[in-house]
Amino acid sequence: MPPTSMKAPHLRKGEAAEALACHWLQAQGLTLSEQNYRCKSGEIDLVMRDGETLVFVEVRYRSRPEFGSAIDSITPAKQRKLLHAAQHYLQRFRHTPACRFDIIGIDREHRIQWIRNAIQ
Repeated sequence: MPPTSMKAPHLRKGEAAEALACHWLQAQGLTLSEQNYRCKSGEIDLVMRDGETLVFVEVRYRSRPEFGSAIDSITPAKQRKLLHAAQHYLQRFRHTPACRFDIIGIDREHRIQWIRNAIQ
């Protein structure tokens, strides 16, 4: 991977949004299990624990509201990719833990919107 300073601005903003979301969720009592889990099916930004529940977190950043909110940017196709990546991640467990999908939306003022159990 190239150094952060060489990455495109949108990638640096995405990484900063993920870091902000991770720290914010930790302040809410969740613990980080894994960051940027990648597989053939897709990527999960954050895998966290909320007590005994495994939480797959999609982080979305929007610098301009003209194109909709960060939350609105999660299409059905993106949801399918997240589900497939989560299924891949869960293969490491002998018994599937309770799990949910959360979305963190961040705007350019760094306001955070947290939607728990956003994808069924």
